Amino acid sequence: MGCTHNCETCGENCHSKGENVIPKEELNKFSSVKKVIGIVSGKGGVGKSLVTSAMAVMMNRRGYKTAVLDADITGPSIPKAFGLTEKCQGTDMGILPVRTKTGIDVISINLLLENDTDPVVWRGPVIAGTVKQFWTEVVWNDVDYMFIDMPPGTGDVPLTVFQSLPVDGIIVVASVQELVGMIVEKAAKMANLMNIPILGLVENMSYFKCPDCGKEHKPFGESHIEEIAAKYGTQVLAKLPIDPALATCTDTGTMELFVGDYFEKAADAVENL
Repeated sequence: MGCTHNCETCGENCHSKGENVIPKEELNKFSSVKKVIGIVSGKGGVGKSLVTSAMAVMMNRRGYKTAVLDADITGPSIPKAFGLTEKCQGTDMGILPVRTKTGIDVISINLLLENDTDPVVWRGPVIAGTVKQFWTEVVWNDVDYMFIDMPPGTGDVPLTVFQSLPVDGIIVVASVQELVGMIVEKAAKMANLMNIPILGLVENMSYFKCPDCGKEHKPFGESHIEEIAAKYGTQVLAKLPIDPALATCTDTGTMELFVGDYFEKAADAVENL
C-alpha cells in the first residue's frame, strides 16, 4: 500500500526491492557533469525553453561552464534561441555538442537533423532512448551546470530523465491562468513522487509594464503562484513580465545578449545546490 515504485528511497524490506530499481545511465567516459537541473511544466507554451536558455546564460555569466540538453525531441527550440545553425560532429570519443558564442554546450535533435523543419515522427520509447543517448554518447567537457529543457507533461521523457539521469533539482515554469496552476501541481506531484527536489517556481507572462506611465498591468489576472509554492514547500524564483525585448532575443537567436535581473534569484537557488 502506498508504494511509489521508487525503491531507491524506500525503507521497506519488500520482496521485490531491487527488482524495480532503474540504474542511472552512465556518462560518456570522456564527460564530466557536476549538477543537473530539469526545467519542467505540465503544459506547453509557458516558456520552458526561455527559462532553460536564460538560466544557462545566467550561470555562464557567473563564471560557470554550462550546458543545455534539449530533451524536447519533437519540439526543439533551444538552437533557435542561441542562433545555432551548424550541426554536431562525431569523433571516436562520441558526439560533440555545438558551442554557442559565449561557450555554452548544446545538444538538440535539430543539431542532428539535415533540415531544422524535418518532423520527428517517433514513438515514445524511441524518443526516450534518444534523450538517454544525449546523456551517454555526447562528450560533455567539464560542465558545472547542465539544464535540461523538458517537453511538457508527465509522460515518457520526464519519467526517463527523472529515473535515468542524476537530476539534482527541477524548476517548474507556469503562467498565471488558474488552469495552468492545476497543471503545475501535476508536475510538482510527479517530482515529489520521483523524489526530485523542487528548487522553485517561475511564473511567465506575469504582467507587463506600460512604457509610457510605468504602471504594471496583469492581463491574465492575479497570480496564485505563491500559494502553490507554499503548498509544496518551495519558493517563487521569478515573475517574468511580458517583455518584447526578451522575446526578441529568443526569436533572433541572441539569448546570450538579454538584459535584465529577472533570473537572479533562480540563479542563486541553482548556485546554492
